[in-house]
Amino acid sequence: MEIVEGIGIGVAVVVGALLILFVRRALVTRSGGIIRLSVRTSTILDGRGWAPGFGRFAGDELRWYRMFSFALRPRRTLSRKGLAVERRRLPEGQERFSMPADWIILRCTSHHAPVEIAMARSTVTGFLSWLEAAPPGAASPHLAAQDWPAA
Repeated sequence: MEIVEGIGIGVAVVVGALLILFVRRALVTRSGGIIRLSVRTSTILDGRGWAPGFGRFAGDELRWYRMFSFALRPRRTLSRKGLAVERRRLPEGQERFSMPADWIILRCTSHHAPVEIAMARSTVTGFLSWLEAAPPGAASPHLAAQDWPAA
């Protein structure tokens, strides 16, 4: 009888964990503006340290949630005010095995520290539009002088 109780408890724990993951995802994604996004959490080994997740635009913030986490709060928050794209590149070496082929890696600078994010090529345009958006009459600090055509 103890074996049956142990199996029952194990099944209940697994079902509960799956339920929590689905409820968490539903709560986080309930308002639009969701993109697939990987963030590099460690740079110790070349091409490694990428964590899959999804990002949600909320006003002037991009909130990143890990894909496989029970947390309701974002793991990382990037503020549009302190964020600028330093360079973009295609996945290299080991990175080609850890993300889809059509993804682009963006190296960004922020107030806190440099951060690398990866997203689908089709998502980069929307991300850059969100990043460069500014209220009417304000100059965007994210556009470098060399980005403007010569007059």
